[in-house]
Amino acid sequence: MNKVRVLFVCVHNSARSQMAEAFLNNLPGERFEARSAGLEPGQLNPYAVRVMEEAGIDISRNMTKDVFALYRKGELFNYVIAVCDEANAERCPIFPGHARRLNWSFADPSAVAGTDEEKLQGARRIRDQIRERIEQWAGEI
Repeated sequence: MNKVRVLFVCVHNSARSQMAEAFLNNLPGERFEARSAGLEPGQLNPYAVRVMEEAGIDISRNMTKDVFALYRKGELFNYVIAVCDEANAERCPIFPGHARRLNWSFADPSAVAGTDEEKLQGARRIRDQIRERIEQWAGEI
């Protein structure tokens, strides 16, 4: 059986797309092959790393990747899912083939203000929203 290839894209590939990739790749049944990339790759968000570790998934060694590098390589995906706001989602390249584009807008963990604990709480909330959306969508596919 061919796996459903999914690319998650956000601005920096530092949190939202990394979490979505990890959750989809850790679903039982191995039906999906998920990757992630960013429009302007940055540094992995330490709050994303911490909250994913709480969920039992280690993303601490992940590297951020450039969506345009994947595009130039001619990579093919069944779905390209932007997990950033709609304005940034419009900046994603159109991948070759028959990739279906979706936009799931989640708040940016790096924009959460406050104390260390408030930032951690915000990242947890976003993590849980992403996990819920991934589980729902994977059940529909």
